[in-house]
Amino acid sequence: MKPSIIAVFTSKKLGYKGNPAAVVLTKMPLETQDMQDQAAKLGMPATSFIYLDKEGKSNVRWFAPDAEIELCGHGAAAAGIFMSQYQKQSEITLLYKEGEIKLKVSDDNFGMVMETIPVIKPLSECPLPIKEGLGIPVLAIYETANKHLILTDSESSVKNMNPDFKRLRDSEIFGYAITAAADKVDFVSRTLVPHVGQLEDFATGSSHAMLVPFWANKLGKSEMVSDQLSERGGRFISTILGNKVLLSGEFEIH
Repeated sequence: MKPSIIAVFTSKKLGYKGNPAAVVLTKMPLETQDMQDQAAKLGMPATSFIYLDKEGKSNVRWFAPDAEIELCGHGAAAAGIFMSQYQKQSEITLLYKEGEIKLKVSDDNFGMVMETIPVIKPLSECPLPIKEGLGIPVLAIYETANKHLILTDSESSVKNMNPDFKRLRDSEIFGYAITAAADKVDFVSRTLVPHVGQLEDFATGSSHAMLVPFWANKLGKSEMVSDQLSERGGRFISTILGNKVLLSGEFEIH
């Protein structure tokens, strides 16, 4: 079956193009190297490989062009949207190695429920390569079970940041979401992954799984709107549901 390309967390009103993912439905589980080779050829930020098991459940794995992704929020959203249309169902459950992700899909909107990613601990200080590589004020840096979370002083710092990726690679920390309180929405962010080919992600569900509980606690809110200020731009509507987060947004099928 020909791969589908689906962009998620888009916004026609704002001109945000969101994050694109390829979706490949297979008749049987593929070898890891086969999936990696196909993802490299497709060249999307993520490719979702879906296999229906004997019980009809949707099993998914995600690959960037150069490595497998353990948890890919935008790839999960794209996979869920694809399966919703393929199976003609509005509600879809995706199984992956660490658990499951539930989605509800309408005409051009979707909602995705993910486990929150809590902060493990704050670091006593920001590693110098990251501080110098970002070139913006670092108010705090936190370790999580996924990427690190970096708090800066303003929306302007996030938007105008010009990362020095060569310097950032001097730190072994894999990636981080840089975030600040915002003017017209609740918070803004950008996600950098200097050790892989893409360098900066466009609209990142996994980052928001840690950003949403962080800002919910900081702002005392359970429902928020946020923008990812990447080159393509992303708009997220979020709701805290205990230890889960509902991420909602628009999508486009290309």
